[in-house]
Amino acid sequence: MAPDRGPPSSATTSTPPSSSPSPLSQNADDDNDNELLRHATSRSTAFEPISQEPDAAFLRARSEQPQFTLRALLTGLLIGVLIAFSNTYFGLQTGWISGMAMPSALIGFAYFKALRAIMGRLGERRGGGGGFGGWMGGWGEGFSEVENVLVQTVAGSVGTMPLGCGFVGVVPALEYLLKSEETPESASTDPGIVQALAVAHETGGLRLPLSKLILWALGLCFFGVVFAVPLRKEVIVREKLKFPSGTATALMIGVLHGGEKTGAEGEMEGQAKRDGTRRRRTGGGDEESEALMADASPPSAPESSERYDFEEREREDDVKRDWKKQIRLLTYSFAISGTYTLVSYFVPQLHSIPVFGPHLATTWLWSLNPSPAYVGQGIIMGPATTIHMLLGAVLGWAVLSPIAKYKGWASGEVGDWNTGSKGWIVWVSLAIMLADAIVSLGWLILKPTIWYGKVYGPPFVHGVREKGLRRHLGELVRNPKLSGYSPVDLNDEPTTAGNGQLSKSTSHLPEEDEKEYDAPPDHLIGWKTTLFGLIASLAFCIFAVQYSFRGMISISLTAIALLLALLLSVMGVRALGETDLNPVSGISKLTQLIFALVTPANSPNAVVINLLAGGISEAGALQAGDLLQDLKTGHLLGASPKAQFYGQLIGSAVGAVVSACVYKLYTHVYTIPSGLFQVPTAYVWIFTARLVTGQGLPPHVPVFAAGAAGIWACLTALRIYGNSITRQPSGSKGASWVPYVPGGIAVAVGMYNTPSFTLARTAGGLLAWWWTRWKGREETPMIVLASGLILGEGLFSIVNLGLASGGVPHL
Repeated sequence: MAPDRGPPSSATTSTPPSSSPSPLSQNADDDNDNELLRHATSRSTAFEPISQEPDAAFLRARSEQPQFTLRALLTGLLIGVLIAFSNTYFGLQTGWISGMAMPSALIGFAYFKALRAIMGRLGERRGGGGGFGGWMGGWGEGFSEVENVLVQTVAGSVGTMPLGCGFVGVVPALEYLLKSEETPESASTDPGIVQALAVAHETGGLRLPLSKLILWALGLCFFGVVFAVPLRKEVIVREKLKFPSGTATALMIGVLHGGEKTGAEGEMEGQAKRDGTRRRRTGGGDEESEALMADASPPSAPESSERYDFEEREREDDVKRDWKKQIRLLTYSFAISGTYTLVSYFVPQLHSIPVFGPHLATTWLWSLNPSPAYVGQGIIMGPATTIHMLLGAVLGWAVLSPIAKYKGWASGEVGDWNTGSKGWIVWVSLAIMLADAIVSLGWLILKPTIWYGKVYGPPFVHGVREKGLRRHLGELVRNPKLSGYSPVDLNDEPTTAGNGQLSKSTSHLPEEDEKEYDAPPDHLIGWKTTLFGLIASLAFCIFAVQYSFRGMISISLTAIALLLALLLSVMGVRALGETDLNPVSGISKLTQLIFALVTPANSPNAVVINLLAGGISEAGALQAGDLLQDLKTGHLLGASPKAQFYGQLIGSAVGAVVSACVYKLYTHVYTIPSGLFQVPTAYVWIFTARLVTGQGLPPHVPVFAAGAAGIWACLTALRIYGNSITRQPSGSKGASWVPYVPGGIAVAVGMYNTPSFTLARTAGGLLAWWWTRWKGREETPMIVLASGLILGEGLFSIVNLGLASGGVPHL
């Protein structure tokens, strides 16, 4: 499943704490220098909407700050490793991972803020800041917004690797669900591959050594990152796609750093204060402005300066008090979650509480897993997604499962993937996922086609009628204005002039103006670096796949898989930018469908080839979308795209190695699949591969799957239509009724996961709704709470892993 990036709707509407306006804003006749200064300094305090596009002065000011620092890189790697452990643990349980972009930024900020405060107190007690304590205190000083962006970029790239490298889906499907008759043929003489194939022929499952898995993971983790670079200019700078979670993360980082301006911005604000004082002394401005501002302006400069200093101190005190509460909440939630995780090792019955009675729990699997981490995931997902998951659980486990059981279509135990209704309903959920993916991706192709048709159709028809087809086509070829035209926003309604010629809407900016909204050239990734990196990463991916699975998939099929990955990742990026959902699951399933056409059905390697091709496409789409989401955050906050790019590369490499090792640890210690680690996504992968390679469906599945696919194709189309509606008078996109239309991916996840996980997530979603909607509070405390709950269980799962490997008995 795709990583959850948080609820964009609520995140983007969060408001920072209010404060009194700066005296600098009380002058109605600011000159141009002070106007640029206002834009450069006010954005860091988040008193202006962070979601606004940055201007040239703001980007220049931010470019003067250190962009790629060792402390930000190491902090991001450390946070990312913890998230990778958590995501492997949760991914093997439910197939769903969390990108944790906002919590990563939050934890990074809290770490440096706490470090500075602790070392400051130690220095005061010792009467100085020398020695190690002074050095550590300096390590926490001046942590800027752009460094915070690098922290969350690196942490996210490490943390999402369990999904990106297939360790919660493709790899478990190959290692544990592959039947002996599906074992591929290979002429390889590599000892590791020969031994793995011999075991697979006897018992099933293709279990490769750790070295092969690390190489496979490294091969998948780079090409999507590099491919995202040329897409940045189009989707972020020109089209200005929203990337809601990236925008929300930028907003939160801006709020976190309110009042803590460093480097160039700190100097500029200091100059702004001095200019404001000097302007008040000289009394600049016309008579009308002075009359209008008379009541708001202070009578004298000394009083104004004292008032300003008092307001600044008061606001800083409020921020300190607020963050003491937030850090306390993070600590408590982490401790509660960690304690539960440790206790649940000794009392495993806590993973399945029969809240609806023993019969429903044992026979129909309706129990509750009161995991604090899943409550935290529900908080981040938001109420709409979790309610849709609950709908999927009810539809699958309370309706379809009993029908399949009593009709004899799935006569085995309900929890059996092969003969029980658990394996029967997963086909219906798969049909829903495919329908959602095909409609969503189809619209991404159809939308620009319709837009270009509206733009170029009328003038083309008009020109053909007036001049004839041949002459008009010749003029089009020679017309530099028309051939160089590039739309900025596909949501804009194209207009035509009275003579039928093309007329750009007012939102389309000239090329010269577009360049002003981008980072300075020395902070951009050059085309030579991009071209070389793309060629090298694609070549390395082919080598890694061929070496890890030697003789099982040809070079040509690997190249086709990479080509599909690049093409489909473009659609995935657009979907992420517009809807905040990267449909990596649908993209991988679509690749599996396509590969069924290019792979001979009678090939003994058909299932393995299908799984590998889907894994490659999923990796490319995930990496490209992840980086562009982070680049959107960086663009709004003035961070260097080059620093983020290299941070993502380093994080991806570390994450690939860490994820492979963590996966091997978990699979070595625990039984896979089992009651605790059900690997549902792996079953979805292997079932899809078997379906498209012609192995058929269980009894009566085609009728129910076709019906579900038809219903959710219509519902997905309805959601697409609703998201295209412009609200009046605000002008925001998306009808108010869209959250009430069930989303296909969320429903499918609720259907193939047992209800115990879905109930906990729904509780978290309802808690978030109660806090943000019912109580009307800002969502920052909810993000802090969710971060502590997720990381507490994720970190203490490592302790449980050690206890299990040591053979410590349960109670």
